[in-house]
Amino acid sequence: MKIRNLLCGLLFLCIGVEGYSQKAPCPFQKGDRVVFLGNSITEGGHYHSYIWLYYITHFPESRMQMYSAGTGGDASWDMLERLEEDVYSKNPTVITATFGMNDSGYYEYFKDDAKEFADRQILRVDSTFNKMQDIMEAHKNTAVILIGGTPYDDTWKNEKNVPFPGKNTTIQRIIELQKKAANKHGWAFVDFHYPLLDINKKQQAKDSTFTLTQGDRIHPDNHGNMLMAYFFLKAQGLAGKPVSDICIDVTEKKIQKKENCYISRLAIEDNFKKVSFDYLAKSLPYPLDTVPRGWEKKHSQFEATRYAPIIQDLNQEILQVKGLEKGMYMLKIDGLKIASFNADAFEKGINMAVLCNTPQYQQAVKIMHLNEERWSIEKRFREYAWTEFYILKRKGMLYQDDIAAMDTLRASLHENIFLAGHLDNFSKMMYPEIREAWQAEMDILVNRMYNLAQPVSHHIELIKEL
Repeated sequence: MKIRNLLCGLLFLCIGVEGYSQKAPCPFQKGDRVVFLGNSITEGGHYHSYIWLYYITHFPESRMQMYSAGTGGDASWDMLERLEEDVYSKNPTVITATFGMNDSGYYEYFKDDAKEFADRQILRVDSTFNKMQDIMEAHKNTAVILIGGTPYDDTWKNEKNVPFPGKNTTIQRIIELQKKAANKHGWAFVDFHYPLLDINKKQQAKDSTFTLTQGDRIHPDNHGNMLMAYFFLKAQGLAGKPVSDICIDVTEKKIQKKENCYISRLAIEDNFKKVSFDYLAKSLPYPLDTVPRGWEKKHSQFEATRYAPIIQDLNQEILQVKGLEKGMYMLKIDGLKIASFNADAFEKGINMAVLCNTPQYQQAVKIMHLNEERWSIEKRFREYAWTEFYILKRKGMLYQDDIAAMDTLRASLHENIFLAGHLDNFSKMMYPEIREAWQAEMDILVNRMYNLAQPVSHHIELIKEL
């Protein structure tokens, strides 16, 4: 913890909204247990999963554990009720906390007293958040990262979804409370709100129907979640950390640069027409899913690259070869043809991380799919947590998990429209044997991910084409 604090103390992220500086989060470390506290944007979102995928592929030797502690519908006062039992019970070394979407209200903004309502909500959030801060301060060995929540997209043009006027302004007032708390306690702060808001504004200037949400103005789609992950990783100072960076000068038969990798058996043959070497990177390229995954999702993780320099900042696997004769050269890895590039392209350097057919990228894709499966199982646990804390705890039946609890839930279906969607999941997870089996499955997936992420040596060839 002392080392973490020393490192983090050297990093500051300037936030220009009020003119003060916010402490930036330092990168996660080997052995960290990171818990992401939030609402449905965390429960049903992928941003924390995308963050972990980056750490697994980029730092395969630094094993860590990340957990979602998102629960649908939660405001800060709901999070306060489960902070100890649901978050700190996971023995985190780091927690992140974001709230504001539900705290700010919804249909109340159509009423005449909307301004007074917003003021009351801010007072309630402030009171609740002060109690949360006391608990967080009591856990001295757990680092805290506060996250300014995602915007409510009130500028998206859609006649079927009329925005709540003033809701996003209230969210911004809540973010100011978070920033002040971060300054007060020396906690780190990451802003999701204003960077996403800026992208929305820029894209909506071109196309008023553009949105980073799923179409409800609230929940970011996969491209929005990837942007959240990007802003988080960038705040941690990870932009510019390459998968690898290689520079070979064929005329001098010399390796001029090899960053984050090992190069051996360099051979320049056939009058400079063939270059070959063995390549062992310490990282894998970051796989970006091109399929919209998750309920109601319409956009893919990859689409985020259109709106932020994600490839440039987080996914550079550079192969630069100087001094090649003019012409086209075939890139082969482990005997397989990958692509052809001209000598000028190799002179400037090609980014192998965007070549989806390389063995190393395909290695990373397997991890991506395993991580997605892990995420889907974890979401069942989050739905179970929602039922426990949102319904049963308030009836004095937290973790009772018996027939009486099930009967109570059935009798409560009229009280909450979301309960019907969670009841089937609870009917299974009320049994400890089911929870243990699904937890074991997640553990197997995590083990498999880290095993698959371990570096593998490849033989690379550049062969001049006739």
